[in-house]
Amino acid sequence: PIMPVPDRLYAPEIPEAPGEIEAATWQRAKEVYGDPLPEIVEQRLQRELKAIIGNGFASLYWIARKLVQKSLADGYLVGSRGSVGSSLVATMCGITEVNPLPPHYLCRHCHYSEFVTDGSAGAGVDLPPRQCPRCREELSRQGFDIPFEVFMGFHGEKVPDIDLNFSGEYQPVVHQYTEELFGKGHVFRAGTISTLADKTAFGLVRAWADEKGLRLRRAEVNRLTRGVAGVKRTTGQHPGGLMIVPKDLDVHQFTPVQHPANDRESETVTTHFDYHSISERLVKVDILGHDDPTILRLLYELTGIDPRTVPLGDPKVISLFSSCEALGVKPEEIGTTVGTLGIPEFNTPFVRQMLEETRPKTFADLVRISGFSHGTNVWTNNAQDLIRSGRVTLQEAIGCRDDIMLNLIRWGVEPLKAFKIMEQVRKGKGLKAEDEELMRSHKVPDWYIESCKKISYMFPKAHAVAYVTMEVRIAYYKLYHREAFYAAHFTVKSEDFDALLVQKGLAAIRAARAEITAKGNEATAKEKDMETILEVVQEALTRGVRFLPVDIHRSHPSRFQIVDGALLPPLVALQGVGGQAAWAIAAARDEAEFTSVEDLRVRARVSRTVIDALRQAGALDGLPEGAQLTLF
Repeated sequence: PIMPVPDRLYAPEIPEAPGEIEAATWQRAKEVYGDPLPEIVEQRLQRELKAIIGNGFASLYWIARKLVQKSLADGYLVGSRGSVGSSLVATMCGITEVNPLPPHYLCRHCHYSEFVTDGSAGAGVDLPPRQCPRCREELSRQGFDIPFEVFMGFHGEKVPDIDLNFSGEYQPVVHQYTEELFGKGHVFRAGTISTLADKTAFGLVRAWADEKGLRLRRAEVNRLTRGVAGVKRTTGQHPGGLMIVPKDLDVHQFTPVQHPANDRESETVTTHFDYHSISERLVKVDILGHDDPTILRLLYELTGIDPRTVPLGDPKVISLFSSCEALGVKPEEIGTTVGTLGIPEFNTPFVRQMLEETRPKTFADLVRISGFSHGTNVWTNNAQDLIRSGRVTLQEAIGCRDDIMLNLIRWGVEPLKAFKIMEQVRKGKGLKAEDEELMRSHKVPDWYIESCKKISYMFPKAHAVAYVTMEVRIAYYKLYHREAFYAAHFTVKSEDFDALLVQKGLAAIRAARAEITAKGNEATAKEKDMETILEVVQEALTRGVRFLPVDIHRSHPSRFQIVDGALLPPLVALQGVGGQAAWAIAAARDEAEFTSVEDLRVRARVSRTVIDALRQAGALDGLPEGAQLTLF
């Protein structure tokens, strides 16, 4: 029969991929764990490699490895998303930093290792510090206990979805590099199709009826609405998905191609079918832009401390997620009892309330909270009530999908059954009657069974670990390198910053925040963003950080700098000075010093609005208005 779309996966043919992935895995594993390898490591790698190579997925690992190596070589860390961190092969190939083995001690010097497999430790970094019994070196503490099945199914048959978070400013470079790897005409942005929502469809039907002068009964309006809803409205593109067509095939065998939103001027070409329609046919690589790698890159530049060397188990840093004491500020001064303002993923009021209710003490606790905050019906009306009532501790509540499989196995449920129950629950399908019976026969508590039934969606533990790793690193800089932390944080938000308001000091900032808060839901998105920034500015000022005024001669176009121990805002931090104008001013300044305001306006080709914004902020003080001739 003729198939409209091929019915199997067509991965790009990379003949060297299986050999390279296997060799790289064993080589790295022996460098880390010694030769011979501990049995637990060897068995896991053999099982994973068999699944990856046997099912033809080595090319996916090869692609991801190449992209991560390129980014690291250019000085940008990469965060992994989704379940790729469940794979030890991915860790050994350098695709992810997450180590999915059970928590363990490891000596980097003589390769002594000791694994904790009874579930008593949630994460290696939480194990108490110890010296190596053989050579007295400080032992490294690794492992997060994540089963491989979560990533590729119980028999390794699921197409692995490798999602990577690159720095937002580096994303275009990686996209271009992917094209170099596979050739132009073989890499396409994943397309999306936007359809008419029910409300819009209802509005269109009503408008059509009014225009025609028809009086329709409610049932007829509903019938027509159902017919219109779901119809294609426009096309777009996935934020980072790239579809890869094998060298010997043509993209049209899988999908038509198009410019997004029918814009013929656009250089971007996307697949016409949305990703989900052809997901099991072509390989999709997710190259997403994210703030975390950008912030860590800035912190590295500002402090000279490599984020990868930052300790993840520093008790003072972990304490910021339950108290603001280590920052040297009082809750009433910053409006929250925790120290996570400005730390991505942990700075929203929703997650801060979660931290205040649970008071996490360990890295594993933070992973669980990340699971709560990204899941649906995992925290609200579920874990929150159980923890509040004192029936369950934070450590016992279900946080990530992997918890279910691991817990059931520990209660004696057969692994395949435990895996199937986890898959049902994480997709929001609840429990079947026979599952409940099986769980009860293994003495699984009633609250656990009820909790499973309420869940609609669950986060993978590997994704939570990758996020928490990034956030704990950022928190480390926040605690020990405050100016660098605030400089990096505000650089990422520089276009929403208001340097003029910040110059007016704490009282003005509090007043501006109160004004926005008083508006409630009436506040615009821009005002809400401003409120979030001012919250962090208030904390920075309370901690003794100083902000200098914007300086036409010294301010960078878009980055905050540390000058004489204080923060010098960039030119774009002034409302009214856009990115284009800021870079134009910097370019003109590099050619020659400005001699007057007129000289600045003419050479940088900026508008009166920009000049007024600079003048109001005092950035032009000392510059004469026009060119002056000196007469002798």
